Amino acid sequence: MTAPETTAPAPGQTRIAATFARCRAEGRAALVTYVMAGDPDGETSLKVLQALPEAGADIVEFGLPFTDPMADGPAIQAAGLRALKGGQGVVRTLDLVRRFRTGNAETPVILMGYYNPIHTYGVERFLDDALAAGIDGLIVVDLPPEEDDELCLPALAKGLAFIRLATPTTDEQRLPAVLANTAGFVYYVSITGVTGTATPDFDKVAGAVARIRRHTDLPIVVGFGVRTGDDAAAIARGADGVVVGSALVNVLRDSLDADLRAQDGTVAAVTALVRDLAAGVRRAARA
Repeated sequence: MTAPETTAPAPGQTRIAATFARCRAEGRAALVTYVMAGDPDGETSLKVLQALPEAGADIVEFGLPFTDPMADGPAIQAAGLRALKGGQGVVRTLDLVRRFRTGNAETPVILMGYYNPIHTYGVERFLDDALAAGIDGLIVVDLPPEEDDELCLPALAKGLAFIRLATPTTDEQRLPAVLANTAGFVYYVSITGVTGTATPDFDKVAGAVARIRRHTDLPIVVGFGVRTGDDAAAIARGADGVVVGSALVNVLRDSLDADLRAQDGTVAAVTALVRDLAAGVRRAARA
């Protein structure tokens, strides 16, 4: 699997929009990969982040570790604890993105996490530092639309996409509120529950994506429960993007030694799965 071709955004176009435009031109969905910042240590985490686009990721989500990640399953919870044990926090996470940007100016980076670390850091300071580091968008899962004044609207005002999640329980009455200030793309959670705990019903996912598409022109990506290239292909046939997180975090964890330290094959283990996922996305485009 070769790295996706990169194209500089047109004037006034964001990296996120440019990426989805390129994928549409290629007749395929985008592959969005999630890894936890600082897992299992800062330098290994940077190497993984740098390797993801080369392996076929179109957009990267970087997890901001937090002590109480209520939407995440056991795999990502454990990854966050490994990162926190190593001293990973907001400052170090932004620094990793900044270092990533020295060699990659095109791949969108989405920071995904919870509001508490951002609030503690200071919203205005965080937004300014995130932009300076090269972050393109935020997913903050514990801030509903009713709290948009806290972070969503300030982020949008500074040019950071605020990406909202829709779920199987987001009905027609709730959906307009969810979409009102969403930017970049809509993230559809394909299962009820936490990350990495079930396999989605692909037929139901396709129907849900079609329903959301009637309400927005934004790209719709689907995550939670995607583990293999075949899973990615099944989702990619009906969505604009496929998100994979827990499977990558599990592969990384399984590559560590008994003391949870990185080994020589850690980065390669992650990128091998990314190549399989990218092949699945592209296979769906040819189907």
